[in-house]
Amino acid sequence: MSKSKSPLAVKIVTLVGTMLLLLIPLMVVRGLIVERADYRSVVEEAIGQSTSGPQKLVGPLIAIPVTEVYSTLENNHEVSQKRTFIHFWLPESLMVEGNQNVEARKVGIYEGQVWKTDINVKAEFDTSRLEALNRDNITLGKPFMVMAVGDTRGIGVVNAPGLDGTPLQVEPGTGIARESQGLHVQLPNLPFTQKKFNLDFSLVLSGTGNFSMVPLGRNSELVLNSNWPHPNFIGDFLPVTREVSPSGFQARWQSSWFANNLGERFAEADKFASPELPSFSVSVATPADHYQLTDRATKYALLLIALTFTAFFVFETLTGRRMHPMQYLLVGLSLVMFYFLLLALSEHIGFTTAWVTASLVGALMNGVYLQAVLKSWRSSVLFTLALLVLDGVMWGLLRSEESSLLLGRGCC
Repeated sequence: MSKSKSPLAVKIVTLVGTMLLLLIPLMVVRGLIVERADYRSVVEEAIGQSTSGPQKLVGPLIAIPVTEVYSTLENNHEVSQKRTFIHFWLPESLMVEGNQNVEARKVGIYEGQVWKTDINVKAEFDTSRLEALNRDNITLGKPFMVMAVGDTRGIGVVNAPGLDGTPLQVEPGTGIARESQGLHVQLPNLPFTQKKFNLDFSLVLSGTGNFSMVPLGRNSELVLNSNWPHPNFIGDFLPVTREVSPSGFQARWQSSWFANNLGERFAEADKFASPELPSFSVSVATPADHYQLTDRATKYALLLIALTFTAFFVFETLTGRRMHPMQYLLVGLSLVMFYFLLLALSEHIGFTTAWVTASLVGALMNGVYLQAVLKSWRSSVLFTLALLVLDGVMWGLLRSEESSLLLGRGCC
């Protein structure tokens, strides 16, 4: 009894050892995938460096230089002190509409996305918010409107803002801090006698990656239309409504000071750090690309090899025809070569066409080899068809972006 079991145990150990040995070329494949994907990321960064990077709109808000004279008691004597600071006046309502156009830019075989957005801004300010500044001991400087962005290289055409219909002059820089990028507009003296006034303007903003807007208004709204069909909604607030189709997407965000607490954040601030401010945000995301899909395919490589070896083992058991472990190794190496071919072809002809081509080449190569080993066209054709079926199941599994893990566990 022990002698009859010994060859089977040796065979199983040999097959397991062969599969472990095949992990070496599989690791080489995965390393090559990471290297090519990293180079693609470098190309995308280079596109951003040569155009403009992610953009984050902060504004419009009105900055008011304030000089306050106050008294303190020192050694029983009243001493007059003076301090200066910037008071940030936020809008009561902020409405931003954007039309985004995404274009592809190629560097060699690699591709990145650059977007350009036409932005219309409408803001309403309430002068009753400035009652605390209308005092005898306070002197107000010249107010100016501030609009900060993430990368000034992306600022295109700026239509001069209008204050209740009166055009104003746009100047570069925020006028607040050197590290802040954007633009500012000098405003006339504050109209304390006028309860509310409107500020509206438009600009063209280009960038790569994320487009964000900080909801500064007491009530803020952003409506964005784009021709990009693969948006990634990130940031601190998800859209209230969104529609995504093959021709693009439309999304609408809403927020208020009750949700974002921005009114309190700016109440005593003399500067702002835009990276820390909550925002509406969407990223021009690339869907599961051929590098991600090929990498995911290699995670199922051992499953494919194990199923193939199992089929050979069952065939040996049923027919009594023995196969040498080296023949198992050669078949396993041909399956590994499938992933090398898939990676190379997908960079030029797309993942689906590359998968079909690599599957046909691998199945044909194994079919011819198995015919020579098994001396049977019928058996080799059956194995070839089985390999093609497995490749088809794997392809459907990998193309499923949301349920791949569930389907993978089901296959296991």
